[in-house]
Amino acid sequence: MLDTSVLSSVATQLMSGDQVEVEGQCLRVRRTSSGRYRTVNFVMEGHELAAIEQNPDKPSQWGQLARSGHQVVQFKDCASNRFVAVAVDGKVTEYGATKKSGQHST
Repeated sequence: MLDTSVLSSVATQLMSGDQVEVEGQCLRVRRTSSGRYRTVNFVMEGHELAAIEQNPDKPSQWGQLARSGHQVVQFKDCASNRFVAVAVDGKVTEYGATKKSGQHST
């Protein structure tokens, strides 16, 4: 389980400044190799994560939200190279989160 309050804070800071503070550590926001999208790596609960500004040119629902003016940040686990969460305007959704009890898939 991820600390969504930390992820929300990182996403907000990433989109609004050139530094991100996580657990008292100031980290510099970089740009991707093409120089277009903001990114920062940070450690949370012993796991290295990367926060990456969403590419609005992607055809996904997240790209569509970014195109329409929302602030979309993807979070990737650096060890597994898998995306683990997304923040839209500061509201975090974990990928692969288990369903609430009482719900059954058919």
